[in-house]
Amino acid sequence: MEPALYYIARAGVGLIQALPLTWVARLGRWGGGLAYWLDKRHRRVVLRNLTLCFGHEQSPAQLRALARENFRRLGENYACAIKTADMTYEELRPRVTFVGNPRITSPPAEGKPQNVVAAIGHFGNFELYARFGQFAPAYQCGATYRALRQPSINRLMQSLRERSGCFFFERRFDSLALKAFMNRSGVIMGFLSDQSAGAVRVPFLGHECSTTTAPAIFAQRYHCVLITAVCYRVALARWRIEAGAEIPTHENGQLRSAADIMGDVNRAFEAAVRRDPANWFWVHRRWKPAPPEARVAPAPASVAPQCR
Repeated sequence: MEPALYYIARAGVGLIQALPLTWVARLGRWGGGLAYWLDKRHRRVVLRNLTLCFGHEQSPAQLRALARENFRRLGENYACAIKTADMTYEELRPRVTFVGNPRITSPPAEGKPQNVVAAIGHFGNFELYARFGQFAPAYQCGATYRALRQPSINRLMQSLRERSGCFFFERRFDSLALKAFMNRSGVIMGFLSDQSAGAVRVPFLGHECSTTTAPAIFAQRYHCVLITAVCYRVALARWRIEAGAEIPTHENGQLRSAADIMGDVNRAFEAAVRRDPANWFWVHRRWKPAPPEARVAPAPASVAPQCR
């Protein structure tokens, strides 16, 4: 079954990559619109999340319209991610801009810039984060991922991602390689930070949720600048990736707690969601109930995990 699935996926990837980018974007939007009607389970998740966050601001009809557009955006993002993975820097440059924090987007020409940890989220065509090194050659980019259950499909996905020149580390098994990468100079490491992860519970869009501490811990442990980065869809098949202001990891000469740091990250993500609500990954169950022990236990301080 898996080999057949691989060849079907490979054929689909080849077809998408053979089409012009704008055609791919329109095809993805059509597919996302169809998925809104067919995928009842994820439609319920999106509507539940939107009602939780914006139910007091928008009517049910407005929330349903936002959910439909979110599905269309997801279809566009997934399809375009496959196409842009095969595009050269010269082909991408008219379609993608990297702006924001000049320390990140325009590092000094002399010497290696200070290492950076970027808390990134599922905004827009988030696979484009891996292309940052092509737009700012002073940096070598890295990112973590979780392998798919089907090994052949996972290899296909990684073959697409690695064309970007970005280093990818499977977060369960590649800790030693990740540690060696972080000890280099002139690197920028991205951590997807907007999904439920059993670390600390921090408010997001007005409701407490489980939040990873990886960006805070790695920034402190390896003495990196910590920022957020968000990919905005600015038009059909056009994106703008914004590097945010530096988030302090120390206060009065002392390490800040991971919970406080990730609270700042979540606030930056909140602003991005409110700026373009359809641009985020609402199909994820972000606000899962806390386990009983987490409801009474205080958030842990910023202690770096051991790399095994």
